[in-house]
Amino acid sequence: MTTPPVLVETPSEIRRPLSEPGAQSNSLQVWLLRLASALIIPAVLAVFFVTFEFLQREDTNKILQVIVALIVGVGGVWALFWAMDRAITAMPDRLGTAVRPFAFAGPAMVLLGFYLVYPAVRTFILSFQNASGTEFVGLSNFVTIFTDSVYLISMRNSVIWVLVVPLLAVGIGLGFATLADKLGSKSESAAKSLIFLPMAISFVGASVVWRFIYNFRPEGFGEQIGLLNAVWTAFGGSPVNWLQVPLWNNLFLMVILVWLQTGFAMVILSSAIKAVPDDMLEAARLDGANEWEVFRRIVIPTIASTLVVVWTTVIITTWKVFDIVFVMTGGGFDTSVVAERMVTEFFTFGNDGIGAALAVVLFLAVIPILVINIKRFKEQEATR
Repeated sequence: MTTPPVLVETPSEIRRPLSEPGAQSNSLQVWLLRLASALIIPAVLAVFFVTFEFLQREDTNKILQVIVALIVGVGGVWALFWAMDRAITAMPDRLGTAVRPFAFAGPAMVLLGFYLVYPAVRTFILSFQNASGTEFVGLSNFVTIFTDSVYLISMRNSVIWVLVVPLLAVGIGLGFATLADKLGSKSESAAKSLIFLPMAISFVGASVVWRFIYNFRPEGFGEQIGLLNAVWTAFGGSPVNWLQVPLWNNLFLMVILVWLQTGFAMVILSSAIKAVPDDMLEAARLDGANEWEVFRRIVIPTIASTLVVVWTTVIITTWKVFDIVFVMTGGGFDTSVVAERMVTEFFTFGNDGIGAALAVVLFLAVIPILVINIKRFKEQEATR
């Protein structure tokens, strides 16, 4: 019995060079499928948004809004992904493998581009336009914010915040993390929970809490309900309007953000400290190093990458803060910061050009911090 010949594809038959027309056609087909799979879900969501415009009306029944949102928002998106998965599974293996990442990650990238990249570009263009965004004024807005004392005060305060808040928040957090590491497991959990608790409060909520601490009533207008003034007057001092004391009022506002961010720094740094190898610590102690030398020469260098990440994260949070200033003083008494001034220009004064210019300055100030963070992350990954 004769064995039939076996046909074996040569490598050139399996994958032709891209210079050949057939290969270029296949490559174009793959990219068109990738683009379609990435855009189909955002396109369908846009159609839903237009179709169900009645849901945005105030007179629409709230129960109906919830039902439609659940059916369309949850069930509809799930059905779309399920259908796309079935369609990709039915494709040839090689084509399906090339398209699948774009089908599942593509829609998120498109939506992020629409909600993040487009506003950033639009804000950059708006920063070169007038207050109403109708005329091009060149660098006039940037000249204004770098020469007018109102905006210079905001930038000065923001720089002070960026220098002081991360230093205190990370320093105190590192101290708490080190001390908590010396406690027993139960005491450590309780202490960390109490220190981390402020992280559960929003910036606005924390500001309201601290308004009661800084509350001021002139003499003769009733009992002092502000904690700080109650303590101050109990020792014989006169009531002080803490939020109007020049320069010091900025420090009093910074205390709120330090209070909020210390718990975050403590939790991250505590995990890093626990990852320091015990044999390194024991070897240093056996060599005669005291606890301070162990901490300075062993612990700090080992957790240096984590310190940088926490530091830069707190810096970015500090650059963006506006809630605390907006709620506590409204930017008055020389307490305004760049982010708060930006919101005020946009929504209070309707000066879109200046507001956009301040947003661009804030964006440019954050970029070096992000670059440092990414560079540090790559260096850390390279050593693993």
